[in-house]
Amino acid sequence: MTDQEAILTDIPIVQPVDLDEIMELGDRASALIDFLRSRLLIPDRTKSPPMISSDKVADMCQLTKGQMAYRLKNGAPGGQFHGRGGRREFTVAEAQQWARAERTRKLRPDGAKAAVIGITFFKGGVSKTTSTMVLAQGLSLLGHRVLNIDLDPQGSLSTLHGLAPDADIAYEDTLAPLFDGDQDDVRYCIRNTYWPDLDLIQASSTLFSAEFSLPSRQMKDSSFEFWNVLNKGLEVVKDDYDVILIDTPPSLSYMTFNAFYAADGLLVPMTTNMLDIASSAQFWQIFGTYAGKIAEDRFDGSGRLVRKGVVKDYDFINILLSRVDNKESTTEQVKEWISKVYGEKVLRCEIPETTVTKSKVNQFMTVFDITKYEGDSRTYKRARDAYEELALSLEDSIRKVWARQLGAGA
Repeated sequence: MTDQEAILTDIPIVQPVDLDEIMELGDRASALIDFLRSRLLIPDRTKSPPMISSDKVADMCQLTKGQMAYRLKNGAPGGQFHGRGGRREFTVAEAQQWARAERTRKLRPDGAKAAVIGITFFKGGVSKTTSTMVLAQGLSLLGHRVLNIDLDPQGSLSTLHGLAPDADIAYEDTLAPLFDGDQDDVRYCIRNTYWPDLDLIQASSTLFSAEFSLPSRQMKDSSFEFWNVLNKGLEVVKDDYDVILIDTPPSLSYMTFNAFYAADGLLVPMTTNMLDIASSAQFWQIFGTYAGKIAEDRFDGSGRLVRKGVVKDYDFINILLSRVDNKESTTEQVKEWISKVYGEKVLRCEIPETTVTKSKVNQFMTVFDITKYEGDSRTYKRARDAYEELALSLEDSIRKVWARQLGAGA
C-alpha cells in the first residue's frame, strides 16, 4: 500500500449533505429562534416599549426641574408615579409629546420631506443593524416620526422589532413585490410596531427574489431603472415621516444600489480594526466604479442616446466608530488612521463595546428598550449616552437635508 493509499484509508467515509438536510437545519434554527422569542418576550411574544424617567425627559428637552414642574401644572403630559419614592415616569408616547412641544426648532419644517439615510457597509460585525434600530428609537424620542426599512433578507432589523422573519413575515409583507413589479409604492408593506411613531418595512428570506427580478426586468426593458425602484416607491410616504432609515445588506447588490440611490445621506459604521479600514477602501472603490457605470450616458446599437445618465450627490456621509474598545492597545492608532482618511466625516461620538449592548441584542432588545438596568449602572449609562449623542449628531445632518430641500441655510 502506498503512502497516499494509506492516507485515504484513514479518512472516514461520510454521507454527503443534501438539500433536504440543509432545509432541515434552517427549520431547526427557525424553531430555536421562535422558542427563544417565546421565553424572552413574555407573555405574548411581542415587545413592549419602556417607561422613560422624568430626568431623562427633562434632559432630552433641556429643561430644568423648575421649568418641567411649571409645564406639568399647565397641562403637559403628567406620566405616572412608580415605586415607593413616587418616581415620575412617562410612556414613550408621552415623552415624544414633550419633545415635540419643547424642540419645535429641531423638527421637520413645513414644506420639507423625510430625510432618507442609508446605514451601510460591505462587511458584517460592525453593528450596522443595531445602530439602525437604536438610532430610530433615539430620533423618535427627540420628537421625529421614523420609518425603518429592513432591506436585508436575513431580517435582523425585523427581529429587533420583536418579529420572527420566517414565522411572522410573508413575501407580501416585504419589499419583494415592489422590486418584482407587482406594487408601485411602499404603502402596502408598512406596519406599526411596538414603539410609538416608529414604523417598519420588514424583511425575510423571500426578499432575496429581488436580486433576480431586478436584473431580469432590466434585460426585458432597456428603459427600466433598476436602481430607482425604492426611491420612486418611497416618494408617496415622505410627507408622513421625518426620517427614513434603510438597513442595507452587508454586500453590494441590486437592493443596496436602490438604498444608495434613495438615500439623502449615508451612515457607515466601522470598528477600530485594520480589516474594516481595508474593507472600507474596497467599499468606496466598488461603489464608485459601479455607480460611475450607471451614470454613463447610454447608446443603442445605432449610436443614438437612449437614456441620460444618473447623477447622485449626498447631503452628508458620516463615519461612525462602533464597538470601540479603548482598552485595546491598537485602538488609538487605528482611530488616528481612520481620521486621516475620512477627516471631518468621522463623527465625534463613538459607540463603545459594552456588555450592555451585547447582552440586550441577545434578548432582541437595545439600550433604549430598558426601563431599569439590573447590571452596572455606569456601563448602561455609557452605552445609552453614546447612542443619544449619535441621535443628536444625526439630527444635525438630517436638518441639512431639510435645508437643502427648502433652499435655505440650516
